[in-house]
Amino acid sequence: MRAVIQRVTEAKCVVEGSITGEIDHGLLVLLGIEESDGIDDLAWLAQKIVNMRIFGDDRGLMNKSLKDVGGNILLISQFTLFAQTKKGNRPSFIRAAKPQQAIPLYQEMIMELERLLEAPIQIGIFGADMKISLLNDGPVTIIMNTKDRENY
Repeated sequence: MRAVIQRVTEAKCVVEGSITGEIDHGLLVLLGIEESDGIDDLAWLAQKIVNMRIFGDDRGLMNKSLKDVGGNILLISQFTLFAQTKKGNRPSFIRAAKPQQAIPLYQEMIMELERLLEAPIQIGIFGADMKISLLNDGPVTIIMNTKDRENY
């Protein structure tokens, strides 16, 4: 799994003119699921997202987690995180999991994040044409890959 995690002061997802998910202070998480991903990848990434200390404490140091600051998550599925651009100018998405595999893992990620956060999260719609708006806070943007855990 790959995730782009952005600390935000606000973010929302709109599909066909309707808001499907909206948060204030928290994290916008763009999630890509690869064919080789499984529950162990999901569990590792979910705990990292919820417990990562990237919010400011009273001294302005990044020392608090999402749970510590009462923040929320907007989770967006994004297969394009697995774009391969080596050949030509048209990206290939061959490594991205097909919907029959990715949808259950995306739904499981929703449930795991809610369990760890002890609160409902906000989401986009898998496979939809989503319009995402955000106000990045910091900016703080972190990219994670479960296949490269030793570097995260």
